[in-house]
Amino acid sequence: MSLKKSRVIAVIGSFILSFIFHFAYELFPNFIFSIIFPVNESVWEHMKILYSSIVFYGIIDYFIGKKFNLKYNNFLFNLCFCSFVSILIYLGLFLPIYYKIGESMFLSISILLITYIIVYIISYYILKSDEFDYNYVWIILLLIGYIVFGYLTYHPVKNQLFFDTHHEIYGIKKRNWLFL
Repeated sequence: MSLKKSRVIAVIGSFILSFIFHFAYELFPNFIFSIIFPVNESVWEHMKILYSSIVFYGIIDYFIGKKFNLKYNNFLFNLCFCSFVSILIYLGLFLPIYYKIGESMFLSISILLITYIIVYIISYYILKSDEFDYNYVWIILLLIGYIVFGYLTYHPVKNQLFFDTHHEIYGIKKRNWLFL
């Protein structure tokens, strides 16, 4: 298997995980899942789908790379960078359309796929580039990403990005998180 083929598989794998992750909190409502997966239908909560799909597929990808002896340079940097940049790419493509025509599931899913394609093209070049170190930094940044998601789930900013128009709420329905 080549690095290019592994990136194509990564697009497909992340895209499939997105559909599973969309409903994960609904199926298993608990504190950990509220941080990792969307708890409502707001645009912001759906960014967890992008972030988590790339992170979790990255774990699968690591083992695929080992099995097929693929040389992945900068693997953790790639995982961290692609997780964060996917949010910027998606919002950059999605928000102008959303503000012009409103919500469209077809457009949301199409932009999601386009985002994965762009992100994994970038990933290809990062994984091919010369190796650099500081792996622990990238792990810390990935964890900080989840800390930010968790904080904003329980303390959302009161603006349209965080508002769930379906349930007319911001963030998670207030519950005692110990007993979710």
